[in-house]
Amino acid sequence: MSTRTTFNALLESGAHFGHLKRKWNPAMAPYIYAEKNGIHIIDLNKTVAKVDEAANALKQIARSGKKVLFVSTKKQAKDIVAGKVREVNMPFVTERWPGGMLTNFSTIRKSVRRMSQIDKMSTDGTFTNISKRERLQFSRERAKLEIQFGSVSDLSRLPAALFIVDITKEHIAVAEAKRLNIPTFAIVDTNSNPNLVDYAIPANDDASTSISYIIDLMCEAIKEGLSDRKADKEASAEEKDTKELSAIEAEELAQSTRIKGLDKDAEEEKGGAKKPRKRVSAKK
Repeated sequence: MSTRTTFNALLESGAHFGHLKRKWNPAMAPYIYAEKNGIHIIDLNKTVAKVDEAANALKQIARSGKKVLFVSTKKQAKDIVAGKVREVNMPFVTERWPGGMLTNFSTIRKSVRRMSQIDKMSTDGTFTNISKRERLQFSRERAKLEIQFGSVSDLSRLPAALFIVDITKEHIAVAEAKRLNIPTFAIVDTNSNPNLVDYAIPANDDASTSISYIIDLMCEAIKEGLSDRKADKEASAEEKDTKELSAIEAEELAQSTRIKGLDKDAEEEKGGAKKPRKRVSAKK
């Protein structure tokens, strides 16, 4: 089975550069290849295997019709993540992580519904009956909510998984997911603990080229999952149509057989009615 990436492709993206040796997390030792000029170098052979593992798992989640929430609020990654994840129609958080995003999800949903209410007010004529000052207040509230929750407005239930860039920075998101037993995927650098997430991809989580390349691979896997889901639905619909057609054909055949049986019985009765009666000779 072919891998989704190669050692050289990861090398070109700069995924092998870790942090300074003094900033390392000892739990990352299995994924560190060497130290060069005081900087840890990540073993990209292990990264290749971990990319495959994570991508295949995300593919299955997408195939099942569930959502993966991407989290990345660091400056060099937020625009990359937002741009790429939006293409596969998955939710993302690239501004400040709202505390309780997962553990207090019902409150977050209220904020999202508030956005819908303000949108409705602007279209149903409510805005024309209020003062300019009030309209401005509602518009500002809507803009603020859009920044915080616009990217998760389609998330009607808790996500099936989280994909995180830099688990040290997004430690609150990791903790909330762990508390709710939500599977976590992450790009993990040499200064982080890979044991905190379920699927750790050892790689540079600071360079935009490295982040962009790995997010690309994950989004591609999600696209495959969504494509498979569509194919599964079509196959299921076709199978259902075939079964329904077979049932109709079977019913028609049974009905035809019953009609033939009735016709045969009618003919027999008719033939019996025409049968000449036996003549009885008169006694002399």
